[in-house]
Amino acid sequence: MAHDVALVTGAAGGIGQAVASALARQGSAVGLLDLPGSGLDGVAAGLEWNGRTGVAVEADVRRPDEVAAAVRSVEARLGAITQLACVAGVLRPGGVLSTTDADWAEQFAVNSTGVFHCLRAVGRLMAGRRAGAIVVVTSNAAVVPRQNMLGYAASKAASTALTRCAGLELAGYGVRCNTILPGSTDTPMQRALWPDPVTGTRAALDGDPGAYRVGVPLRRIAAPDDVAEMAAFLLSERARHVTLQTVAVDGGASL
Repeated sequence: MAHDVALVTGAAGGIGQAVASALARQGSAVGLLDLPGSGLDGVAAGLEWNGRTGVAVEADVRRPDEVAAAVRSVEARLGAITQLACVAGVLRPGGVLSTTDADWAEQFAVNSTGVFHCLRAVGRLMAGRRAGAIVVVTSNAAVVPRQNMLGYAASKAASTALTRCAGLELAGYGVRCNTILPGSTDTPMQRALWPDPVTGTRAALDGDPGAYRVGVPLRRIAAPDDVAEMAAFLLSERARHVTLQTVAVDGGASL
């Protein structure tokens, strides 16, 4: 019986792990990609699909040769990839006067160029088969200016734009590409920005007029599953006529 095969980057934790789990629950066989030493094997072992565990492939999305090898490994073990979720990302806080060259380069290397490497490697295969669905998880910082997040916002805006351009090119091959823009989500990356969970949560919900930042109208911090469920929908046949779209999953924070 035919089944979907998904490749999820950044799958060792946070939103990436939630996306992998959501796709497995939806019936996809899932290849999980993350850096060596990220604990990926343990995540894969706990991910069940039809009585089988997920497949872990260690790779650095910044390196096109490693991405290509990971794609080959997943297809050899699970079959043709029909779903791609690009979730890997890094955040290095800093503004225009304080961001270092290294932090700027690192964020673009992972958040933008890494996405390009994955879109190109998997997009070529999907185009040849004339089928597939791609979701890239960026950030609402891609469309709303944020203080002290210069490189992150710029790199996420770049990945949002490149996903839409890729989607336009791939649409003629029957391949769909959409982008999800999360806001504040309860992940290790988010918690690293907070001095402590209580004041951090309150600041995210209330906003900060001094930083020209609105709060969250729904008055809650997203769980990784909130983003993952949108990804699972967009990668499924239920969204078969949806492409080139950006969907904010941020409780209204990007109003």
